[in-house]
Amino acid sequence: MPSLVIASADPSVGSAWMWAISIAVLLVLLALDFAITRKPHEVRLREALGWSAFYIVLPLLFALILWAWYGGTPALEFFTGYVVEKSLSVDNLFVFMMLLAGFAVPPALQQRVLLYGIVGALVLRGIFIALGAALLQAGTWAFLLFGAILFVTAVKILREALAGTAFDRDVSQLRSVRFLRRLMPVTDDYRGPRITVREAGQRALTPFAVVVVAVFATDVVFAVDSVPAVYGITEDPYLVFATNAFALLGLRALYFVLHTALAKLTHLNHGLAIILGFIGLKLVLHWAHGVWPAVPEIPTPLSLVVIVLVLATVTATSLYARRSQDVKPGS
Repeated sequence: MPSLVIASADPSVGSAWMWAISIAVLLVLLALDFAITRKPHEVRLREALGWSAFYIVLPLLFALILWAWYGGTPALEFFTGYVVEKSLSVDNLFVFMMLLAGFAVPPALQQRVLLYGIVGALVLRGIFIALGAALLQAGTWAFLLFGAILFVTAVKILREALAGTAFDRDVSQLRSVRFLRRLMPVTDDYRGPRITVREAGQRALTPFAVVVVAVFATDVVFAVDSVPAVYGITEDPYLVFATNAFALLGLRALYFVLHTALAKLTHLNHGLAIILGFIGLKLVLHWAHGVWPAVPEIPTPLSLVVIVLVLATVTATSLYARRSQDVKPGS
C-alpha cells in the first residue's frame, strides 16, 4: 500500500488513513452483502431497488466529502471516473446475465454468484491499479500504453456490436470452464451454494463452482479495460480505487433491477466503444502535452459532458429502436 500512496498525484487524498478507512468500509459492506446472501433466496424488485438506491447515494456522499475536504478537482475526477466505471460495469452485467443463463443458475443462487464475481473483480482491480501506478511512475510512456489498450478494446467492442456477436458465446467453451472440468469431475445438479461435494467416494465440483470460476475469468478481461479507462480521468491511484470500488459494490442489486431492461439497451456497446476511444484519445493527448506543451489536453469537465451525452444518446436510440421493433407494420 505505501507505493500507492507515494504515487498519488495529491498525497492528502491518498493518505494512509484514507486508504485504511476506505478498505475497512469496503470490507464491512462486503461482509454485509455476504450476510444478506447467506440464506439463498430469490431477489425481489423491491429489495433490489432499495440496495441500488443505497449504492447510488453512497458515492454521491463520498464526492461531497471530497469536495468539502480536498476541493472541486478531486471530487470532479472521482465523479467522472465513477460514471465511466459504472458504465463499464453495466457491460459486466451483460456478461453475468449470459453466464447465469448459460449455466442455468437457480434464481435463489444468482446473487451469491454475483457477489463472488464482484469480490474477484475488486481483487483484480486492486492488482491492476497497483501495476498502473507503477507504470506511471516509470514514465509518461505508460499513457501511450493505456491509450493503445483502450483504442484496441474500443475497436473490438464496436466490431462485435456491429456484427451482433458481442454476447453470442457458448459458455461451455470458455477456456476456464474446459480447464476446470479436466481437473475434477462436476456434478450434474446444483447443491445450493456449495463449491464441492463428495460423490461416489471422490471430491467433485458443483456447477456453482464452475460458474464462479467463469465469472472470475471474465473479471480479468474487464479489469484490463476499466483500470486504464479511469487512469485517463485521474492519475491518483486512490481515486482510481474508489471509483472501481463504488461502481462494483452496487452491481449485485443493480443486476436484478436492470435484468429485463438490459436486453433493451441494444446500442450500449456502441456507446462504450465511443467512450473508451475518447478516453484513449485523452490519454494520448496527455502524453503529447508532456512532450509538446502546445498540444491541448481534454479537461475533466469536458470529459464528463461527453461521457454523459454519449450514454444518454445510446440509451435513447436503444429505446427508440426497441419500440420500432415492437410496433408491427400497419398497426
